[in-house]
Amino acid sequence: MNFQQLRSIREASRRGYNLTEVANVLFTSQPGVSRQIREVEDELGVEIFERNGKRLTGLTEPGKGILRIIDRLLLEAENLQQAGREFAGTKGGTLTIATTHTQARYVLPKVVQAFRAQFPDVRIALQQSSPEHIAEYVLSGKADVGIATEGLSAFDDLISFPCYEWNHVIVVPEGHPLSGGTPATLADLAGFPLITYDLGFTGRSHIDEAFRAAGLSTDVVLTAMDSDVIQQYVSLGLGVGLIASMAVEHHKYKGLATVDAKHLFAPNVTRLAVRRGAWLRSYTIDFILGFAPQLSRAEVEAAVNRHGG
Repeated sequence: MNFQQLRSIREASRRGYNLTEVANVLFTSQPGVSRQIREVEDELGVEIFERNGKRLTGLTEPGKGILRIIDRLLLEAENLQQAGREFAGTKGGTLTIATTHTQARYVLPKVVQAFRAQFPDVRIALQQSSPEHIAEYVLSGKADVGIATEGLSAFDDLISFPCYEWNHVIVVPEGHPLSGGTPATLADLAGFPLITYDLGFTGRSHIDEAFRAAGLSTDVVLTAMDSDVIQQYVSLGLGVGLIASMAVEHHKYKGLATVDAKHLFAPNVTRLAVRRGAWLRSYTIDFILGFAPQLSRAEVEAAVNRHGG
């Protein structure tokens, strides 16, 4: 068997058993993918996939165990390439970061600027998406690191590091009743239409949990992934905004006031994740340390088990 055959099996499981998609990803033909899968099954003497006619419908029980081995083999093959580049003294490369809009817009610019000054030969590729897709990008090797507030700690095959803590703030038009100086309450907020993040984004779960625990219903009239969009609609008078503290930009949206909300909602922790067992280039670790300076190189290397085993 060869790596291309193993990639066909891995991608078939990732692509919902749609061999046309697998063929497109691997730049081959659908019959070629089917042949490669069958050749491995014949060599092992085990059926990896369940079938309905010629269509793949799922993994067999032996197939689930075999897929875990294939994932490890392909990860180690990627590790070998990364180690070769590292030991050959290759300074260049591409660091792919999967993250949310909030992190890319408000937190990463200074970190990326400092990183580029240190590693001018390394390209940065930012992939902005939802926390769920960010995890998938890192797990599949499409991204070297993932950065998000929600969801990254839920995956066993990811190692995630807590990086920094932040709170939500309330954003209202100047002169709004909530901007009068008296600390806002959840009941106060529940009396206004709300504008905040989509479910699963930027600490939204803590907002929902706080109102639920207080037995309060809310009227969320608009949701968005983008803090700028939320502030724009608040400025139009559509409702009260709940956004990440680092996203407040008074100079951009004049006429808005910010009201403290850290007493209302649980603090949020932004995390950075990498694949468990992945070989990290030295510059990748330097980027991690730039984003989370409280970590040490030894701590990061030990956590991801970069040498395998």
